[in-house]
Formats: sequence, structure tokens, C-alpha cells
Amino acid sequence: MKNVTCYGTGVIGTAWGATFLKGNCNVTFYDIDTEKLDDTKTNLEEILSFFCTYGMMTAEAKEKALKSVTYTTDVKTAVEHAELIQENCPEKIELKQSVLKLIEAHCPKDTIIASSTSGLLLSDISKNAVHPERVICAHPYNPVYVMPLVEISTNEQTDAQVVEKAVAFYKGIGKEPVVLKKESPGFLCNRIQVAVIREAYDLVHRGVCSVEDIDKAVTYGVGLRWAILGPHLVNHLGGGAAGFRGINAHLAGAMKTWLEDMAKWSDIPEGYIDVAEEGIKEEMANRPKGTGNNEQELGAYLNQGVLEILKYHKLI
Repeated sequence: MKNVTCYGTGVIGTAWGATFLKGNCNVTFYDIDTEKLDDTKTNLEEILSFFCTYGMMTAEAKEKALKSVTYTTDVKTAVEHAELIQENCPEKIELKQSVLKLIEAHCPKDTIIASSTSGLLLSDISKNAVHPERVICAHPYNPVYVMPLVEISTNEQTDAQVVEKAVAFYKGIGKEPVVLKKESPGFLCNRIQVAVIREAYDLVHRGVCSVEDIDKAVTYGVGLRWAILGPHLVNHLGGGAAGFRGINAHLAGAMKTWLEDMAKWSDIPEGYIDVAEEGIKEEMANRPKGTGNNEQELGAYLNQGVLEILKYHKLI
């Protein structure tokens, strides 16, 4: 698949488009007015320059890509030749359903339609679809042009060949797709992240440690391991000769005690946002120069670090 349409631009749609261009796709950007598309042109230039800065794209490839892009406010023009449409509309189910209806009225019947939703269920998005078998959720991890993860969600109506083609496509542009066997609110990564975040917030809220200490504990402890191997493989290694079964048998008693003491709330404790914000200001002020003493520096430092890890994984 080479002809790809980004239906809806903004932060996610533009970043998707840049990633598709880096993967040598022909990209069409659709949005409702020319003002939004003008913003896309500016942001796209910045992302492609980022690729060049870090050796992910040559200057010649960048200029060729920028000249090859199509921008349109006409739905039919945007989708009539698309082999894959990456839909990037706001997280409103009625909007996504109406957009899907509009797309299906103009695109070929074998076009794959992938929603970038981060929280909605595929069954709801494709509820009124003419061809629900070719609709999937393809949730990227932000920033899309840096992070390789794509979570593909399906349901009982999804055509297995559509999933196979989508996985091959995303791999072909440098992504690492994972496929959910069942629908799950929040998909995989956000659920794991929220579980860790809840415990992190709770430890600070209970006065066990500071905001800075909890961030250091994750960054210089479990985060280092998980950046290289996932929790199952890390635990498997931790079990030595006994492997995964051994580590879980060894820690069973302790884990029961820890789990019983862990946070179980579903609403962030009252007043915690204020506490956390003060802690974040202090933490950023304490960071060594050049590692992020403001939001802009911090974002750049994060992206650079992720790229170094991706080099280790041989993904760039």
C-alpha cells in the first residue's frame, strides 16, 4: 500500500503523514478548511526537518516528500484513490461515525480505514459502517513520528486479511504494531501506564516520597529495564534458571502484601494536582542543565533519549 490519506490533520494527523512520507508513501492530507491545511504544511516542515537532523531522512528526500504531498478540502479527492485512510478526528463517537459514513461513500470498497482513536471502541465507531470488516482502530503512541508503537484493535467483524495487511503496512513504515485479540477500553499501553501512574500518584499522596523521587525511581529503575525488554521477559530473566515461573513463585507472598496495600481509587485524590504541579516545578528546576529545565527543553531531551533507545533496538 502506497497511497495513504490522513483524514483530519492536527497534531496526530500531521505526525502520521510525516511518518508515511518517511516510509515513501504518497500522502494526501484532508481537512475542513485551508487554514488548517496551512498549519499542517508548517508543522510537516518541522517534523521532516527533525528527521533530517537525526539522520532519519536526507535533505533531498525531504524536499521530494514536500513536493509530492496533496492537500485538499474535498472528501472525494482525498479518499477516492486511497489504499489506507488514517482517520484522525476528535474523540467524539457521533463525529467518527458520520465521518466514516462520508469516507465510505467515496473510497474503494477494499480501502482499509484506520481510526487513530485513543479511547473509543471499534464496535461503536463502525456500528453503522457499510463494510465494517475493513475498519480497524490503529492507535499511535505520541509523538507519532518518534514512538514506534501502534495498537491495532479489531472485533468479530474484522477481516483477518485486513489485519494482516495493516500489520505489514505499519511494519513497512518503521512501526511496531501489536494486535488486540479483544476490544479493550484504553487498549494496552494506556491501561498499563495508568496502573503505574495511579500507584505513583498514591505513593506521593500518602507521603511516602516526593514527586522527584518517584520519577527517579521509575526512570533509573524499572523504566531502564522496560525500555529494553517488557515486564514478562524482565521477570523471566529475574527468575534465573527457574525463569518466569520461578520468579513468581519466589515473590508470591511479597506480591500479595504489595498488591493488598496498593491504591484502588478511580478518582485522583482531592488536592493532588496542586501538590504534583509544585513537585514538577521543583523537579525541573533541579534537573542538570541541558536535560530539560522547561517544557520545551524537556520535550526535546525526551525525544533525543527515545531515539537513542530506538537505535539500540535497531529500529532507526
